[in-house]
Order: sequence, then structure tokens, then C-alpha cells
Amino acid sequence: MQDFLWLNDGEIIKRLQNKIEQLKLEANSKATFLIDKSGQMVASSGDSNEFDATSLAALVAGNVAATDGIAKLLGEKEFSVLFHEGENEHLNITLVDGKLILVVLFDDSTSLGLVRLKMKKYVKIIADILNESSPNNSIHQDIFSDITDEDIEKMFRKGS
Repeated sequence: MQDFLWLNDGEIIKRLQNKIEQLKLEANSKATFLIDKSGQMVASSGDSNEFDATSLAALVAGNVAATDGIAKLLGEKEFSVLFHEGENEHLNITLVDGKLILVVLFDDSTSLGLVRLKMKKYVKIIADILNESSPNNSIHQDIFSDITDEDIEKMFRKGS
């Protein structure tokens, strides 16, 4: 896990934790998580008394790994955004430079459009934090560079 030497840096973890908390508030979500691809929790925000956050992290990482296998079978590099819609709970999952997994748990009190808009913003912020701390400065990759905030808002605007 040499790529994640920054995990031992308390200042970087604090900065990531702060951004995860801000994302939770801005997206009006129930919880947010930042997970490494092995399923280890890096940062989290929200009430996880309703579920086992450690198990959720491991299962999300497994889901991303399985989806990565599907992408490869279909000739894709990756599927960088995943969405699971339940009756009451929804998960939006986004890869951060293919190394970390950003997860937002939300319900119908917020919209998928708002969640995606805020996740787009925080994927860049998190990647920038990692890029600053990376010895080779190769972590940042903006996978959403061709989608504007206006495009997302139009796509998910209620009552349009």
C-alpha cells in the first residue's frame, strides 16, 4: 500500500475528514464516506448507528471491484460513477482517481442531481489534497471535466 503513505499523515486525514463533512452538509445527505479500494475507511461523516459502516465500506469496495471487472469485459477502462437506488436509501459512489471511493448515502430529502453536483466538486477538492501530498504529484485526474454544473442542474431539475 505504498501509494497511500499519506494515510499516516494526520494533517492530510484531518483535511479529508473536513471535506467529507462539508460534502455531507452541502449535499444534504445522511452520511458520506471516503474509502480506499481495499475497503478501509479513510474518513466519514454522518450517523452510522443505523448500519455497520465498516461492513458498508468493505461491501462498497467489493462492489467497485466487481464493477471494474464488468467494465474490463466491456472494453471500458472503468465505470467511475455508480448509483444504487433503494426504496428509502440511495448510494452514489464515485471513484477519485481510481484509488479512493467517495460514497454519499442519501434519501428523498435531497435530489440525485444535487448529490452528483456536490460530489463533482468534492472529487476535485479531494484529488487536489492528495495531489499536494503525493511525492510524484500524479494523483489528480478530473474525470468530470467535460460536464458543467449547469448541465447537471438541467438534467436533474425537478418540475422541468
